[in-house]
Amino acid sequence: MKITRTLGVVVGLATAASLSLAGLAQAKPLEKGTFHDEGTFVEANFCEVPGLTVQGDFVVDGRFLVNPHGPDGLAYGMEHLRISVVFTNVANGKFVTLEQNPMGKDLKVTDNGDGTLTLLVLATGNEATFGMDGKAIARNPGQIRFELLIDHNGTPTDPFDDEFLAELGLVKGSTGRNDDFCEAAVPALS
Repeated sequence: MKITRTLGVVVGLATAASLSLAGLAQAKPLEKGTFHDEGTFVEANFCEVPGLTVQGDFVVDGRFLVNPHGPDGLAYGMEHLRISVVFTNVANGKFVTLEQNPMGKDLKVTDNGDGTLTLLVLATGNEATFGMDGKAIARNPGQIRFELLIDHNGTPTDPFDDEFLAELGLVKGSTGRNDDFCEAAVPALS
């Protein structure tokens, strides 16, 4: 799925918010909780279409859990999100709605011995895009696996001070249907 950079930032901020709430290692969960975020953004040249400007109104609700695992007590995270984004063409008022229900889970956390951690992450869930009539115009269910590089700032078991360094890439591509969001959304917005 070709997704807009702005929506990627929204999801990234929600993920970062959940990771930043983790606590110190112990036998019980390090941290668990819920979060809510909403807002509006404007994106010019939406889906790389010159002159197509959309307003996006998003709502993100989630819950997260961070637990220590293994003999080293490294923190493993899991989150469930519910994301809704309404993309409205500012020129004509036409809109599409993107609904996502992803779950992300650290499958493996590796201490690289150089002050960094590598996280193997599973992201799975359903994504559907709906036209103005409420009917689905694109779907993207399934799962992917990717790796992240994290600076643990000298405390591998304390995720409070961790800093994201880089996305290392896709380990396993999408296992589900992969309708192209832009191919479905642009005609519906025009």
